[in-house]
Amino acid sequence: MSTSSNVAPNDLSAFWMPFTANRQFKKAPRMFVAAKDMHYTTADGRQVLDGTAGLWCVNAGHARPKIVEAIAKQAAELDYAPAFQMGHPKAFELANRLVDLAPDGLDHVLFTNSGSESVETALKVALAYHKVKGEGSRTRLIGRERAYHGVNFGGISVGGIVTNRKMFGTLLTGVDHMPHTHNLKQNAFSRGLPEHGADLADELERIVTLHDASTIAAVIVEPVAGSTGVLIPPADYLKRLRAITKKHGILLIFDEVITGYGRLGTPFGADYFGVVPDIMVTAKGLTNGVIPMGAVMVSAEIHDTFMQGPEHLIEFFHGYTYSGNPVASAAGLATLETYKEEGLLTRGKELGKVWEDALHSLKGLPHVIDIRNIGLVGAIELEPIAGQPTKRAFSAFLKAYEQGLLIRTTGDIIALSPPLIISESQIGEIVSTLSGILKILD
Repeated sequence: MSTSSNVAPNDLSAFWMPFTANRQFKKAPRMFVAAKDMHYTTADGRQVLDGTAGLWCVNAGHARPKIVEAIAKQAAELDYAPAFQMGHPKAFELANRLVDLAPDGLDHVLFTNSGSESVETALKVALAYHKVKGEGSRTRLIGRERAYHGVNFGGISVGGIVTNRKMFGTLLTGVDHMPHTHNLKQNAFSRGLPEHGADLADELERIVTLHDASTIAAVIVEPVAGSTGVLIPPADYLKRLRAITKKHGILLIFDEVITGYGRLGTPFGADYFGVVPDIMVTAKGLTNGVIPMGAVMVSAEIHDTFMQGPEHLIEFFHGYTYSGNPVASAAGLATLETYKEEGLLTRGKELGKVWEDALHSLKGLPHVIDIRNIGLVGAIELEPIAGQPTKRAFSAFLKAYEQGLLIRTTGDIIALSPPLIISESQIGEIVSTLSGILKILD
């Protein structure tokens, strides 16, 4: 019996695939069997240009030698160490490296295994922090419409994507939502930050008036809302949000699972927007997508508030079996080193104008109703087919795959977030392929 990874499995039924139309997929599977740098290799031997960094995570490109070597070496040396009451050096080293990279004031790190777990961790830290401070009435969490904060119960409660919420009951109580910032009428085809809509941050004041600040623990937002279709915040929106949360003693959480580790041309979205949150949620690009890992960075003030009472007592009853896993920590360190050596955390800024001009060259093509960009992220919003939402964009996804390009679609939006090693010619290839597809799309 062959064990080659290039042979497609002969029965696809056992794997219930995530966020996938399983029946449709299994009738005509799209299988990747290898990857290197900017390309995947399909089961039938074709090369597919990665226009999405895997799933927003392979920021340094695929199968990078330093990361591969670090994983193999660590697995042979120390494959696992208990995360509770024991430690290993690389977890502490990675935490220190992250603190050095993070905005000033975010001085402590909790490790998780994913963006979803990072969000849950951040929400629990926020609630517990106020309780430890003697403000136990602060139990409300405020999210935003169309937000994506992972798929655990806390994340879908503060999140605002209807399909991710509607089947799972009443979710967490005491959660409210601010409006999203997407405004096609005033901001369509903006280059970079939209001009209109900073005043939407003031909706938080309305929510404070409704519930009273003494009941609100935290506000959580993505600096750029990624999974819902690249919704870029209006200029000064996040600064206004920061000012309102400080005014009322509410913690501000940035979900940087997508915007972290160079996606906007800065180490983090907080750097791009000049706004430092109290808690920052990360994952994906932390290990270049190779090993599951997340990191939640918190302010010294939050951390130190927990460090009270007898020293032999556990300060925060939370964590995971694989928090700071040795192999994941090694992958994280090698990923950060790769970013540093190749200047990838700022490459999005260097290529930003090329990326912007290339994307906006698609303006005027059939069905294109908006194009937006920031750093090395972009979106092309298509007019939906009447009565068949999502179908037009998904058709573009299938045609792109057939033509050797991986894109991502959400609703009728094409989202792009290529690895940060992308060349100018590869940017041209992405846009040329999409141009041809959009011209013939029904």
